[in-house]
Amino acid sequence: MPEEQAPQPSPSDQRRPGRRRRALLGLAGAAVLVVGLALAAFGLAGATLSTDPGALARYEVGAFGGTVEKAQAFGPGGRQIPVVVRSGQVEPKTPIAPGERVSVDLVVRRPGWLGWLIGSEDHQQLTFRAPVARVRSQWLTVHSTTPRVSFNQPVSQVAYGVAGDLRRQSFPQPRSSVSLDTSQAAGTVLVASAPRPWERLSSPQPVTWFPAGNSPSVAASPPPGATVSPATPLRLTFSRPVADVLGSARPTLSSNASGSWRQTDSHTLLFTPHGYGAGLATTLRAELPRQLEIIQADGSPQTGRDIGWTIPPGSTLRLQQLLAQAGYLPLEWKPAGAPVPRTASAELRAAIEPPAGRFTWRYPNSPAGLRAVWSAGKPNTITRGAVMALENEGEMEADGEAGSAVWGVLLRDAIAAKRKPEPGYSYVYVSESVPETVTLWHNGKKVLTTAANTGIPGAETALGTYPVFEHLSETTMSGTNPDGSHYSDPGIKWVSYFNGGDALHSFDRASFGTPQSLGCVEMPLEEAAKVWPYTPIGTLVTVAQ
Repeated sequence: MPEEQAPQPSPSDQRRPGRRRRALLGLAGAAVLVVGLALAAFGLAGATLSTDPGALARYEVGAFGGTVEKAQAFGPGGRQIPVVVRSGQVEPKTPIAPGERVSVDLVVRRPGWLGWLIGSEDHQQLTFRAPVARVRSQWLTVHSTTPRVSFNQPVSQVAYGVAGDLRRQSFPQPRSSVSLDTSQAAGTVLVASAPRPWERLSSPQPVTWFPAGNSPSVAASPPPGATVSPATPLRLTFSRPVADVLGSARPTLSSNASGSWRQTDSHTLLFTPHGYGAGLATTLRAELPRQLEIIQADGSPQTGRDIGWTIPPGSTLRLQQLLAQAGYLPLEWKPAGAPVPRTASAELRAAIEPPAGRFTWRYPNSPAGLRAVWSAGKPNTITRGAVMALENEGEMEADGEAGSAVWGVLLRDAIAAKRKPEPGYSYVYVSESVPETVTLWHNGKKVLTTAANTGIPGAETALGTYPVFEHLSETTMSGTNPDGSHYSDPGIKWVSYFNGGDALHSFDRASFGTPQSLGCVEMPLEEAAKVWPYTPIGTLVTVAQ
């Protein structure tokens, strides 16, 4: 029998494996394409965030990135910084402090189909510190009248000048150095800077420039000849290091001011007053260990060893304020703002530059004659009498002049919030209208009114208001009569001298109420005894028609 043959594949069966391979390859290619597109889309769907000189941050959004949904910025401690988003930048609404740590958060929302595939939002964060520019050297030696200040990195804005009056400049392109607009050969200015236009200016640094020369120079702050407070620190800045110029020696102060020197940096000595410093109304001089070129107030150098400043006397207005606070005036005073801090330095400054405030009469029924002689901020008899009362209580010469001793007591009392032991206030009004009388006021109330005698023609009692300057329980009174003869009357009681030889006192007369004395104001013994305890030194006596 013929052998049986195996069945042969048909032509269609012969082509089937190739088709399978091609189908598998096609599916694989499609998968690769989808993955590639997804990867490409993911790469184009994000955002980038980077620093920018003109803004807090710059952002770029990919082709499939979508739109910026939110941008936020935070400072130290999570403090939110208001920002505005525009033209690919995140800008602060308020300036940032140099050196401040800042975090910027950006949220971008992706398109819907892509968001389903790789997430609806893209979050980006950038953290950095705002740059800080520093002056390369605070001590410059210049060969021209235009000093240039250099910084350790370019700055977009600077300000320079004196405290409270800094001139500001901004630059379209940052600069590494800035010329100071001055014609002085030497001087000191405060310089503040910011590397970025969106930053605040830094704290000002002093920069001192000196003319080029063979001798070292010194610049004083405040400048020589300036008016200063006893509490004003004195700064001496040298063109060369202190050790090279002075060695271990230090300047001495001619007024024996209380305080101490210390070296604050390689070129600078600072004198800090202690307590009440040199005191008011003095000339303060610093004597240098050697001759130097001393920079004057106008910037010119002058060879010498002495630098002087003027400390003015305390102001009349502040004197009155302190007298009122201490209870020596018939007025109260209250500051318009915060009270002067109870420290020596603050009180000394206020003595020269008194704070604003308001005086009010302590007693609503204060007599018109007393009110008439009061004037705030101007010397007057009420103030003089109050100073005399303070001097008398402090066992000083009661001359009514506010010298250093008076100011010392008032400043110490202000710091201690101390008032006089007996804050009462007395006032005597003498009327020459017949019948002549004496009226005693105390704390705004009449204590008594009594008949009195004033001076006869040719020995009249002078009109006006005067403070009592001598207070005696008994004395001998002597003088010259209008006819040229002399008199001496022993045993005169309850005497209060207020103007030359004129005094309040007792006298034995047959009558009272008409001119009978030689200028004094005479009262009956019993009434004079009642008046005398109310008229210590400093009490005001008004004599009026």
